[in-house]
Amino acid sequence: SILCSAILSSYLLGERLNLLGKLGCMLSLLGSTVMVIHAPEDEEVTTLDEMLSKLKEPGFLAYAAILLAICFFLIFYLAPRYGQSNILIYLTICSVIGAFSVSSVKGLGIAIKGFFAGRPVLQHPLTWILVITLVASITTQINYLNKSLDIFNTSLVFPIYYVLFTTIVITTSIILFKEWVTMTVVDIIGTVCGFLTIILGVFLLHAFKDMDVSLGNLPQVLQNEQQAPVTRDDKNILIEVDNSSIAPEEDKSKVFMSYT
Repeated sequence: SILCSAILSSYLLGERLNLLGKLGCMLSLLGSTVMVIHAPEDEEVTTLDEMLSKLKEPGFLAYAAILLAICFFLIFYLAPRYGQSNILIYLTICSVIGAFSVSSVKGLGIAIKGFFAGRPVLQHPLTWILVITLVASITTQINYLNKSLDIFNTSLVFPIYYVLFTTIVITTSIILFKEWVTMTVVDIIGTVCGFLTIILGVFLLHAFKDMDVSLGNLPQVLQNEQQAPVTRDDKNILIEVDNSSIAPEEDKSKVFMSYT
């Protein structure tokens, strides 16, 4: 998603993606891959009743309430004021809502399996709650993602959205299924390293997006940096005007010209 969107937006939409931006895309993808590799496996949940018991646990309810509060704060306060200038506002809304969409998809997957197994899943109220949650969350994601794409560079939107969305989804899965209790020290270190790699990739992608850096002009850019002229602090430079053809005299006054 990151690489295809960045390349297609560069060639089809005329949006510039420099060398550091491409490196940031690769680092973001690498960090996300490391996080997914070291993330613990999902706990086996086979019925809607088991899924409902997971959703009703106090830890997940508190986490869901915090996500909803953040989402409402972003939508009703920050988005009208800073959404047009800050790329993170709309994308954070999409990512936070993505936690509910992924959880709904997980539950509906269990419901579909139960339906083909002959279970009365259509009579279970959780099925319809998950359907409504999925439709509302996907609609909100599409709305704010399109707003972000209308304002900001496509090559910036997709990588940042991918990183935020992946982080929120992994966190939600860990809290919902209590996967963190089975994580080893190696998995914890790997997850932290992957997250730091993601941060570095996003920083390279966003901080240096206006620089004209490519493989072709990289030696020239480095050479220009090394040969940059040294500026003097004193703005007034005295230049002595001396006529070398005239013999110097001790009592002859000298002329100085001041340039500001």
